[in-house]
Formats: sequence, C-alpha cells, structure tokens
Amino acid sequence: MKDLQGKVSLVTGGTRGIGRAIVLELADAGADVLFNYQHSAEQADEVCRLVQAKGVRSKAFLADVGSAEDVQRMVDEAVKTFGPISVLVNNAGITRDRSFLKMSHEMWHEVLRVNLDGVFNVTHAVLPAMVNTGWGRVINISSVIGEMGNFGQTNYAATKGAIISFTMSLAREVARKGITVNAVAPGFIATDMTKDVPPAALDQIKAMTPLGRLGNPDEVSAAVGFLASPRASFITGHVLSVNGGYHM
Repeated sequence: MKDLQGKVSLVTGGTRGIGRAIVLELADAGADVLFNYQHSAEQADEVCRLVQAKGVRSKAFLADVGSAEDVQRMVDEAVKTFGPISVLVNNAGITRDRSFLKMSHEMWHEVLRVNLDGVFNVTHAVLPAMVNTGWGRVINISSVIGEMGNFGQTNYAATKGAIISFTMSLAREVARKGITVNAVAPGFIATDMTKDVPPAALDQIKAMTPLGRLGNPDEVSAAVGFLASPRASFITGHVLSVNGGYHM
C-alpha cells in the first residue's frame, strides 16, 4: 500500500539496524526518504540505492543530531531540494553502558546529547513546516529500557523514558494542527547493538521473553510504517511496544 505517496520523510540514524529497516519501510509506502548518518558514507550510499530502486527519491546527510547547527543545515537543504518534511522518525541513539557509580560525566552527557537533545533539535527544526501544511507524523523510537529500566543503563534509560514523556506532551500541543506524535518502544532486537551482548545474557533475555526470541528490525519498522500511515490518524500520544511480551 502506497499510503505515503508524495510525502517527504526524514529518519535519523538511517544506515543500520532499526533505522535502515524504517527507511526501507517508508520507501515501500511511497515516501521519499531522507536520512542522516555519522560514520559510514559507504553504508549510506548503499541505503540510498536501495531506496531509489523502489522508485522514490532519497538522500543521505552527514550530520550530528546532537548539533543544532548540523540539524538546521540538514533540514534547510532537505526542504530546499525535496520540499516540506511530513514524516519524521527520531531513531538515532547510542549507548554508553556502565553501572552508575562507575559512570563518568562524559558518558552521561554524551548519551543525553544524542538520544535526547537530538530529538529536540530535529523535531524543533521540522515541526514548523508540518504546522504550516496542517499534516504531519512524528514518531520517536524509545525502548523497553525506558519503560522498565536496566542495570548499567541509567543514562540510556533516562533518555528513552524522557522520549515517552516528550511524545505525550508534544502530542497534546499539536493534535489540533493535524499532527500526530507517537513512540515505538522496541524490546531486544537482533541488531549490531545486541551483537555485543554475551551469548549467555541473550539466552536469558530470550527465556524471559514470552515469544522466546529476539525481535527483527522489520518488526519494528512495520510498527513505524503503521503509525506514519493514514490508517493511524486517530492515534496520538501512544507508545507502541514491540518487545515480544518482555514487558507488559
């Protein structure tokens, strides 16, 4: 279904894992898809080619979401070339795990800068155009860790919990302007981030998950695609958990 035909979308952190799956999901729905990256131009070029092969436009921007200047430059260039952005997916995020007593100020602030300031910077730059056109979708990627906490992740949990509160507050502010704001909270998904988890810990996670396995990026992107579509037009301020029952 080409629910988003003619729409312009922006996905932060779109070259790997969940972000990459979201980029391809929106392209399948007919949207032009823009995304940022910070490290691998080669990966970004590959994703652009995959999107363009679906018959829609794509562009990758080298930009740091934690920098308001980088974000504004990216959005200005995107709008100039593609037109107003109608769908925003705030996906970019990092981890710097350590037990709280051993966590440095740098580790704390680095995670907040990307995971939380990044959401503010990009949304703040994109939202005015949505208000002007009277239609928009803002979808923020939170985490099951933001719903329940986790040992060694106070910084990450703080940002992902804050994203949920941010989502609900902004949803109230812009609902009458034709914009919905929702969050998706993935559980443990098979991505590069979970590749570093020791096998014994992964086995324990699977045992604690009623569905008995890790999720796939495509299962998260499907939730994003639904929330971005006209089919979800009466849903706002909602957190859609995609965690296999790990947290209910």
